[in-house]
Amino acid sequence: MIRSLLAAALLTAPLAAVAAEPAAPAAVPALSPQIEEVLRTPVLRAHIDVSDELVRIGDLIENAGVAAQIPVYRAPDLGTTGALSTAAVIAALRAHQVIGVDTRDIREVTVTRLARNLPAKEIEQQVIDTLQRRHGFGEAEDLALSWDREIEARTLPANFDGAPQLVADRFDRRSGRFDFSFEIAGGADAAPVRLRATGTVVETAKVTVLTRPVERNEVIKASDLAIERRPKAEIASDTVAYDAALGMQTRRTLRGGQILRTADLSKPDLVTRDQGVTLIYQAAGIYLTSRGKALETGTEGDVINVLNLQSKRTVTATVVGRGQVMVSVAVPRVLASAAPATTPEPAIARTSASAKPE
Repeated sequence: MIRSLLAAALLTAPLAAVAAEPAAPAAVPALSPQIEEVLRTPVLRAHIDVSDELVRIGDLIENAGVAAQIPVYRAPDLGTTGALSTAAVIAALRAHQVIGVDTRDIREVTVTRLARNLPAKEIEQQVIDTLQRRHGFGEAEDLALSWDREIEARTLPANFDGAPQLVADRFDRRSGRFDFSFEIAGGADAAPVRLRATGTVVETAKVTVLTRPVERNEVIKASDLAIERRPKAEIASDTVAYDAALGMQTRRTLRGGQILRTADLSKPDLVTRDQGVTLIYQAAGIYLTSRGKALETGTEGDVINVLNLQSKRTVTATVVGRGQVMVSVAVPRVLASAAPATTPEPAIARTSASAKPE
């Protein structure tokens, strides 16, 4: 076709008149743009990217001219690459009267169908953004999503490059159920791609739980604790933080996986009933110790009765450490000296100057 067009252009060009006598050489007339386009040699491309479903002559070669829009192959699937042998391409071009193609020693032509990969994470993020913006949910890490159908990645034509737009929003806060629909536009001539996501959402928070069943009066160790996310609806206001639970003593038997609350724990007993203890007597300038026996169980700060094994007297003492109690020693206070009483002066009898002894 290209060469045929060239011949037609040449036939219509004006011929120079032949003079009888030699004349000065005439200036060569400039070729029209149409003729220049025809004269350009078609050149084969080694690799092409297409966004359409069809591969056209103008995709395969440079300088395709008026044949550029003629389709010759179907494009590979979205996001994939196919290969065509050079011989097959030349044969397809010759069938449309495109000849004289410069192959540049290319053995095959690779064709890639351009596409947009929409990962599942991006679709999930659209759902999370909708829950946050339109329904008041908190951070994404606090949301546990359950899908009715697993979200799968989508491969879209390259021209569908816009952001998903929410077109339908159905949400029930009591059950946490959602049904969202999004659309991605692909241009004026293409119908938008529709995405739908359905499922439930639960808002969670981090809590401290037990990794094993724990008996009453056991002291909590690091290996007994774990941090887990639980639905906020199951979390009371008096839950115990991880650091606060370490070293505490259980008040009752607790099951594994249970969320720890303030009422479940207490300070560990530092002194138990009938345990031998050290009695500490301390006052200003005085520090004495003695052996005793606890008559009650107590934790740090508790006041308990203790038997002094030396004096055989029962005293009250404050638990200050493991196996240690302190007895408060009364320190006598120095009272301010009382001011001496003032002796009343004797009254002087006054007699009238006019009085006369009898």
